[in-house]
Amino acid sequence: MKIMVTGCAGFVGWAISRLLLNQGRDVVGVDSMNDAYDVRLKEWRLAQLQDHDRFEFARVDVTSPSGLASVFDDGPFEAVINLAARAGVRRSIEIPAAYYGTNLTAVLHLMDACREHGINKFVQASTSSVYGDSDMPFREDLPADRPISPYAASKRAAEMLCYTYHRLHGLDVSVLRFFTVYGPAGRPDMAPLRFVRWIAEGEPLNLYGTGEQRRDFTYVDDIAAGAVAALKPMGFQTINLGSDQPASINSVIGMIEEMVGRKADIRRSPAHPADPFATWADISRARSLLGWEPRTDLREGFRQTVNWYMENRDWARRLDLG
Repeated sequence: MKIMVTGCAGFVGWAISRLLLNQGRDVVGVDSMNDAYDVRLKEWRLAQLQDHDRFEFARVDVTSPSGLASVFDDGPFEAVINLAARAGVRRSIEIPAAYYGTNLTAVLHLMDACREHGINKFVQASTSSVYGDSDMPFREDLPADRPISPYAASKRAAEMLCYTYHRLHGLDVSVLRFFTVYGPAGRPDMAPLRFVRWIAEGEPLNLYGTGEQRRDFTYVDDIAAGAVAALKPMGFQTINLGSDQPASINSVIGMIEEMVGRKADIRRSPAHPADPFATWADISRARSLLGWEPRTDLREGFRQTVNWYMENRDWARRLDLG
């Protein structure tokens, strides 16, 4: 049976699809290929997946029930892994309505389709942003009831909707809260790829705040391994996937400078009010329920990220960073 991965041309969706294919699984990837960020990066990721004969692609907008129906009718599916989302804290303040269509309404359509087609397993991607300014390390049993951006609020609302469908319809749901995912072919609107590009090309590096903010950077292949592990029956569970080793933004900049062999031209701006000062995942639940551990340390992860950029520099340096 097949596994449906929505947002398959996105950063994490691509990594999960690739892992499933390498395990010999059949994957149907769904993506609208929208222009939320530079489509050239999505096209590059999709091209890697289309080299696999077990991969099928459906260009469908997950907010369209009729479009989704055409994909579900091509089943049967063993499970749905929903990575389709509008991501980004700051952009959500500018266009909040766009976030709720993809991040909440589409989740409703997908779970309804699962119920109608007898698909019992649903994996929902969420985010560390739901914790807001909670005490750290962030544990899944924290209330997470004070999100500080429309993006975070939309993802928290989707989590609650998932529980409702579990309670009412018996849908088996794994909600995964990702912590600052980075790696090769990462999102161009996130700091890791931006920093690599800005430093490598001698462009000004825009830094919000002092740089002493700390993030729980988690390598994309580790995230993919956690998502695939969460396909097993679990009832309803919310699980952090993070490195459990927060690092300061300044230390990451210094690491990239060393790897690239060039100093950053830093331009400073005030910290953004929708950005928490720090994130830190308690991953005890992932260890106990999934047998999962992050395997890629920060230096190796950024080495792979820098290497990818240098190998693809001819076109990657022209990406629109948003």
